[in-house]
Amino acid sequence: MRDLSKIIVFVFVLALFSIPKVKAQEWMKSLDVAKRLAVTQNKMLFVMWEEATQYELPVFIKDQNGRTIFIKDLLLSEEINEIIWDMFVPVLLNETSYDDMYAQIKDKRSYGYLQLFRDDSIKIMDAGGNILNTAYVNYNYFNFQDFVNKYALNTKMLDQELRNYDRKKDFYSAFYLGAKYIDFSIYSSEEIRPEIIELSNIYLDEAETFLENINEADKTNLEIRCELVRIKQELVLNNPRKVLRRLKRLDSDNMSSANKKLRAFLYFTSYKLLNDVENVQEWKTEVSLVNMKEANFIYKNLRN
Repeated sequence: MRDLSKIIVFVFVLALFSIPKVKAQEWMKSLDVAKRLAVTQNKMLFVMWEEATQYELPVFIKDQNGRTIFIKDLLLSEEINEIIWDMFVPVLLNETSYDDMYAQIKDKRSYGYLQLFRDDSIKIMDAGGNILNTAYVNYNYFNFQDFVNKYALNTKMLDQELRNYDRKKDFYSAFYLGAKYIDFSIYSSEEIRPEIIELSNIYLDEAETFLENINEADKTNLEIRCELVRIKQELVLNNPRKVLRRLKRLDSDNMSSANKKLRAFLYFTSYKLLNDVENVQEWKTEVSLVNMKEANFIYKNLRN
């Protein structure tokens, strides 16, 4: 997470000197250019529809003494705009692009996601152009500092997968990005983890649409791989019993060596989270040192 000290300094100055509204630094207008910049800077996108900026967006923020300060319009605060530029890549979407963008997602996203896409709220998007902040936000008491703390993510861990996805969208680029988001969620705060998992599902869903173009010999293993990765989502959400139930439904006879290793990791880590010593020992011999290290990290992270 990036240093948020600027927020305190800027707001404190704002409170002391009552800085008047000034024209803020202009946001980017091209989503494609902004996405490439987001990859380069390892940032998320801070996105709004251009017409939404015609209305005031009041926010609350705390100064260094813990006092709550009211700012009438986030969009006209030069100080907050500077923070947004520091933490995100800000983008204003022109209404003329709405129809084309909506057509690309209307049959692929949930009702809630589509509502969020259409409304005037802030959208935190990743460099792939998908919305992360699907959790409810109360804009009647919008705490800007909490919002930044939650969503100003450093995406360096996803750099290669985001670049591969940008270069070519196929099963492998979408799948590996979706899988990487699951790993990324492990290192993120518990509060935002479910939203990152939802984002990973967008890419896994997309990957599965490419399976029809893959030969049957590879298709079965890739389908099982996708299912195992989705089961891993339950693991990082601390649902080990769900993991075990879903694993037991899989056909183990048709698994590749790589899938068997992932299955062993999921069994081992789930039993570890459940403190089932007997089953932990049974699966331990099938888990590689790399996967053992990841399992231990997940255990410590979820049990702290």
